[in-house]
Amino acid sequence: MLLFRITSLRFCFFRAPNHLIRNMEIMTPLNLPPFEAKIKETAENKLSIYDMLRRRFIALTPEEWVRQHFINYLINYKGYPEALLANEMAISLNGTTKRCDSVLFSPQMQPRMILEYKAPHINISQKVFDQITRYNMVLHVEYLIVSNGLHHYCCKIDIKENRYTFLQDIPAYQNL
Repeated sequence: MLLFRITSLRFCFFRAPNHLIRNMEIMTPLNLPPFEAKIKETAENKLSIYDMLRRRFIALTPEEWVRQHFINYLINYKGYPEALLANEMAISLNGTTKRCDSVLFSPQMQPRMILEYKAPHINISQKVFDQITRYNMVLHVEYLIVSNGLHHYCCKIDIKENRYTFLQDIPAYQNL
């Protein structure tokens, strides 16, 4: 098993096998700070990335690449407590099970924020906002964030007034 760390988006493999070159195309540069991602090759010649919240390796997809960068950004740059974040949280919506990409909880374990990630090549559209809004019909959080790793959108929700406000930046945890 091959295990390596990526600390910068500028890297290359000397005479890398073709399957690794194809897999590395997943890891496009993002509009997020780089971090030391733990990447390993599986027996099937695919790459997986370590998810610090789930404490295990996950298949490395473009969306997962965005998720891991964004979680790192929230924890290391915005002060979000790792213990209050969860990835792939299941919810029941209209009799079906859906999964929120990430959820931030309050110290009392009440949901406060839903995060939805898309691959960098996916445009953030009304459809994406509709998806995260449906999740919020169940969780009733104060903040919604959508990111494709290149563009990030954060909304503060006023449930009583039934309105939302787009924020200029992702708030630091202490400002929530």
